[in-house]
Amino acid sequence: MINTVIFDMDGLLIDSEPLWGEALREVFSSVGVSLSPELTSHTTGLRTKEVVSYWHDYFKWDSKSPEQVTTEIIDTVTGKILRGGRAMEGLSYILDYFHARNFKIGLASSSPRRLIESVLQHLSIRDRFHAVTSAEFESYGKPHPAVYLACAKELNSNPLACLAFEDSVTGMVAAKAARMKVVVVPEAHRRHDRRFNLADLQLDSLLEFGDVQLKELGGA
Repeated sequence: MINTVIFDMDGLLIDSEPLWGEALREVFSSVGVSLSPELTSHTTGLRTKEVVSYWHDYFKWDSKSPEQVTTEIIDTVTGKILRGGRAMEGLSYILDYFHARNFKIGLASSSPRRLIESVLQHLSIRDRFHAVTSAEFESYGKPHPAVYLACAKELNSNPLACLAFEDSVTGMVAAKAARMKVVVVPEAHRRHDRRFNLADLQLDSLLEFGDVQLKELGGA
């Protein structure tokens, strides 16, 4: 019986993917690298240091260290989120829904812990989560299941009793590898990606989830 729900953060709870794209393009331009929106989408769901490593291996700049670029990206996107980051449609609804049913609620994100905490404070939802985990502290990031398994462990939940909400293919694969049921809520332009067929359920909005969907997935 499913009694635990674990959420991704970027692109699912907060409309931050465009802000990540802006931050990536701004910081990478400072090392002479031009990334189109299409290129930045290639690394959606990865940890920041993995994104930087990926593009450093490709473009091989030497004006700044990968560590410096990583820090600048995190600082830039944090600033953008705190200035204008907006909650995704249905955020309050979905948290209220699972709280009302006494679910254990966790968050498992690829973002660094300091960015996660900034977002949760910005949205005033920090107290809604019983556990918050960051792939920053795992040996492997998504699509490896480590961050989901760490969150389930912190919640004292069996992964088989967990329902994960994701917006990216990378995150979906991570949650499925952790043996969790997965609901995906992709961005509009990604909804027809056939890879999302791996998910147990696909929605256009968090508002579309309710008792019928929960029952289909094995909840009460």
